[in-house]
Amino acid sequence: MVFDFLKRAASVPEAPEKKASATGRVVAWGTSGRVAWSPRDAVSLARTGFQGNPIGFRVVKLIAEAAAALPLILQDHERRYEQHPVLDLIRRPNGAQGRAELFEAVYGHLLLSGNAYLEAVPGAGKLPGELHVLRADRMALVPGADGWPVAYDYSVGGRTHRFDMTAGLPPICHIKTFHPQDDHYGFSPLQAAAVAIDVHSSASAWSKALLDNAARPSGAIVYKGADGQGQLTEDQYDRLVGEMEAHHQGARNAGRPMLLEGGLDWKPMGFSPSDMEFQKTKESAAREIAIAFGVPPMLMGIPGDATYANYQEANRAFYRLTVLPLVQRVTASVSHWLSVFSDEAVELRPDLDQIPALAAERDQQWARVGAADFLTPAEKRVLLGLPRLSEEE
Repeated sequence: MVFDFLKRAASVPEAPEKKASATGRVVAWGTSGRVAWSPRDAVSLARTGFQGNPIGFRVVKLIAEAAAALPLILQDHERRYEQHPVLDLIRRPNGAQGRAELFEAVYGHLLLSGNAYLEAVPGAGKLPGELHVLRADRMALVPGADGWPVAYDYSVGGRTHRFDMTAGLPPICHIKTFHPQDDHYGFSPLQAAAVAIDVHSSASAWSKALLDNAARPSGAIVYKGADGQGQLTEDQYDRLVGEMEAHHQGARNAGRPMLLEGGLDWKPMGFSPSDMEFQKTKESAAREIAIAFGVPPMLMGIPGDATYANYQEANRAFYRLTVLPLVQRVTASVSHWLSVFSDEAVELRPDLDQIPALAAERDQQWARVGAADFLTPAEKRVLLGLPRLSEEE
């Protein structure tokens, strides 16, 4: 009987429901008014903060190009070398790059991701035949049992190449900035400036939207029909919206007069105080981006900055506080790395006497040290960063 079938079906206990997705128990709730931040991974930060933001682009280029342009010298405790295999390698590290291009890439990756990687390609002699900069976003460190890196994995195009750091000479030189919460990777200035970059980019997008609206604030169309009727029919509403979109929105319709039919009245809305402060908010965000990277806002042409008395003083502070520490960090790491190959303790360092921004400071230091009669010539050379003279001299 049909009824017996229904009774049997009703007596069978229902199977418990089960989510098809492992994350099905997670429910996302969205509310209006929340702040939307850009992703904080290295690739997204480089895209939004360097490729998509003029201030971030300029500060990174300014630091990287200034640091890469510094002349370098090679010396040990006894002498300063004019000719040396290390200098030849640095002058032409590979077939596609010179010294400035190689180091600009190193400084750029260091500023954008906090990490820079140099690969040593074996050559005919002790030193590497070529040096190449590897993209930081493609590199992954493989820690050993003691926490030190035993290998580096470089992934590109679905394939991964492993650089073994335990067999023989180290093929990778990993340069990183200080990170208080990570043992293996550095912390970039771009991460510290991420909030300011989002604010600056959002302000630019707001300005673009305002220009698309003929650089005028929005307003309201008020309808008052016959006998106090205050509601449009559906056809009237659709026709009004279509005419507004076609004839009164966008830059091409800027300044076009609006023709309102009977019962329609335009009520313009002026700028609020928060709208008037929008440009100042953008300038403040630009200043924060420059400060996070260590670039005086005066060098960026950002108005309202009076930290330094003049441009020359700001430029000197930029080299002394930002460029030189960065170059000394990188050259010290590269020198130690190449010394492992050559079995020779040589030091690669910037030539402070050939930096125009520091010429006044160096002149004063040379005069002050030269006038110190209580110092021996050897002590004066040490204070000036010069190698010791041999006993024959």
